[in-house]
Order: sequence, then C-alpha cells, then structure tokens
Amino acid sequence: MSLGHACVDVYQGAVAALVPYFLAERAYSYAAASGIVLAASLLSSVVQPLFGALTDRWRLPWLLPVSTLVGGAGVALAGVTGSYPLTLTVIAVSGIGVAAYHPESARVARAAGRGTHTSMGWFSLGGNLGFAAAPLLVAAVVGAAGLRASPLLGLPAVAGAGLCVAATRAIRARRGAEEDVRGAETDLRGGSGGGCAGRDDGEEGGNGRGASGEGRAGRDGNGDGGAGRNDGGSGGQGRSGEQGESGGQGESGGQGGSGGRDGPGDDWWSFGRLSGAIVCRSIVFVGLSTFVPVFVRERTGWGEQAGTAALFVLYLGGAVGTVAGGRLAGRFGRVAVVRWSYAATVPAVAGVVLVPGPALYPFIALTSAGLYVPFSLHVTLGQDYLPGRMGTASGVTLGLTVSVGGVAGPLIGALADATSLRFALAPLIVFPAVGRLFLRGLREPVAPGADGAVSPTGPRATR
Repeated sequence: MSLGHACVDVYQGAVAALVPYFLAERAYSYAAASGIVLAASLLSSVVQPLFGALTDRWRLPWLLPVSTLVGGAGVALAGVTGSYPLTLTVIAVSGIGVAAYHPESARVARAAGRGTHTSMGWFSLGGNLGFAAAPLLVAAVVGAAGLRASPLLGLPAVAGAGLCVAATRAIRARRGAEEDVRGAETDLRGGSGGGCAGRDDGEEGGNGRGASGEGRAGRDGNGDGGAGRNDGGSGGQGRSGEQGESGGQGESGGQGGSGGRDGPGDDWWSFGRLSGAIVCRSIVFVGLSTFVPVFVRERTGWGEQAGTAALFVLYLGGAVGTVAGGRLAGRFGRVAVVRWSYAATVPAVAGVVLVPGPALYPFIALTSAGLYVPFSLHVTLGQDYLPGRMGTASGVTLGLTVSVGGVAGPLIGALADATSLRFALAPLIVFPAVGRLFLRGLREPVAPGADGAVSPTGPRATR
C-alpha cells in the first residue's frame, strides 16, 4: 500500500514540477501557471470527502487501481494538449483520480497495519516519496524531451494499479485465514464459544450461543461479545448460558456503531479546529511547491536544475519528517508534536523568502520537515476525532483541507505578476502561525492501541 501510494502521489508532485516547463514552452503568466495547480486541487478538494462518505458505507477496493490509472492519465495528457482550457481539464481529471484514491486507501492501509500509528506513518511515507520523485521524473522526461513526452509520465500509474490489486488480494487472503482460524477454534470448543469480533470494515460480529460455559472474548479474552472495531462495526453479543458476560466496547472511545454514522465518540469541534490548521499548512505547501522552482532559479541564477533540486528538497524532507513525526508522537503525544511543528515552520518559511542566494536551501529543508512532521498525525488525529466516520475524516484530512491550498495559488500568482515573486510569497510566513492558533488547547483523543485496547496515545490535554 505504501508503494502504491507513492505511485499515486507522484502525480500530485508532478503538477507543480510541470509549472516551469509551462512557463518556458507556453509563455504562461504566473497566474495562468498557478491555475493549473488549482485545477488539480479544486475538484479534488470537493469530491474527496464525497468518496470518503462512500467508503464509510461500503468497501470499494476496486476504486484503488481505477483511481490510480485516472490520476496518471490526466498528467500524461497534460503536455500534449494544445489549449489552456483542455490542459486544465485533463489536470482536473487527474485530481479527481487522486481524490478518489485516498479515502479508501487510508481505510485499507489502516486495516493492513492493524490501526497502528507506525503503519500509517509508513503509508504516508510512501506518498511523500512519490512527491519527492515527481520533480526528478518530470526533469528526466519533460526536461529532456519537452512537454510532448508527457505520456511517459503515465507509467507509474500502471505500476501503482498493479500494486493496489496485489495489496487488496493479500489483505483479503489474510482476513480469510483469520476467519478460518476463528471458525476452527469454535468447532473445537464444541459450540461453547461466543460471538466473534466485528471486523475492521464495519461488518457485524456474530451472535454465537453456547450451551454452557463462558463465551469466547471478541479479541482480548475479557468478555463474550466481539467489540466493534476501527470503522464502526457493530459488536456481536455472545451468550453462554446464565454466566455469560456482555461484549466489550468498540475501540475508539465508545461502542461500535454502524458504519458511516456518528458515534458517541465523534468530536466535530476538535476535528474542525484540526482541519483549520491543515488548511493553513496546505496554503504554505501549495504556494511553495508551485513557485519555489522558479523562485530559486531567480535567486541563484543557476537555471532549471536549481529549481528542480529545490523542489526535490522540499518533497524529500517530507519523507524524513513523516517518519520522525510518528516516532516523536509516540513519546510526546500527537497534538504536542503537531503544535511544535507549526511553530517551527514560521522561521523556516521566513528563511526561504528572505535569505539570499544558495543559503535558502537549508531553510527549504527545514520548512519541509516542519510541514511534514505532522502529516500522518493529521490523518490519525482526524480518524480518532471522528471514529464513527473514518472515511469522511480521511477524505477531509488527506483531501479537502490539503487541496484547498491550491485555491490560494492563483492569488499568489496574480500578486507576483503585479509585483514580484518574492513579495507574493512573503504572506506565507504568517499562515503556520495562524495554524498554531487553531491548535491552541486542542486535546489529545483516546485512540485504539495496537492490541485493540482503548488507550491514550499521548497526554490527555496539552496547553
């Protein structure tokens, strides 16, 4: 799933990496070039929560390879279209494909990793590596042969679709094997077992009835009925004669509810504040990823290679930051790490905008780390604030709030056309500070531990 994520997110990074070539070969203005980035994010930001709502109700594993191919096809056609409106259209189609991929892939990845923060960190790392590979891929293909060679950029989508199919089959096979083991245990008990656990994808647990003795616990051996797990599955109610105990609670702070419905643990207020912070992060990230290749080329005078290297540093630092974020969260708590990251990003972005010459490269790396350390933590925090609507939470944290930053791109481009690119990028220094204000006083949610028990992942409250 992590490698498949890389093959999809290469197309998010490729759109920004194509901007310098559109400026050079088609003489687009800054505003027109940033409109291409907006086309990739605008429809994506609208439809991704819709796909999240769908995955709250149904499992859609077929969506993974299909959306991967759609995402790749749009970027592959972008360089061979002759008109600006048609270029916007195919880029928008690519954005829809990327949007359709993320909610279902986050659900499948969480099931594959049994809900641990470390596994989601590896899943996010794959996407970040795809981002990092994008400018190198575009430079190798388009930089060498021009925009007319863009169909070659569709090859990662073919590989990614195959990886998605292989991953979903492996998960299905593992799930079937686990069910066979549970069935064999029930047979050996001679009918005295209780209800089995509701699965990750929201199915109901069985209602086993035993003639005597205690029923089998859903997961931990502490009660009869299986607990509804991550995605809101209903817990089964085991019965075992007169002495049976009731089933355990669902993992995410309340009893397992039916998939796609608000559960008693849903905290929309905290989720909204988290989403506001992610929007601020998105504006900074999209603004820099769109214009930093051109900005660095202007500041250093080193040509297109300098811009490609800067974009690579911006994306690659994210891969390191994502892994570090998971480790730091395990020690200090997710909310605390996210807050520190936003605060540290303010001086880092200031360095990118204000420091002259090649010295801005270290600040690009620091900005990347500050933006990406909280990336996978955003996803798990959102899921734990909305345990009854994990698909919706994934769609918003991975899609809507991330993509909405593209809306600011044309505004930055228009300001750059009227003044200078440096002046247009200066407002980005403020947005991490605004995001930090959204996070002020945000509480750490109670999340499922790796063993399925309910446990806090960090301090209950941070100030």
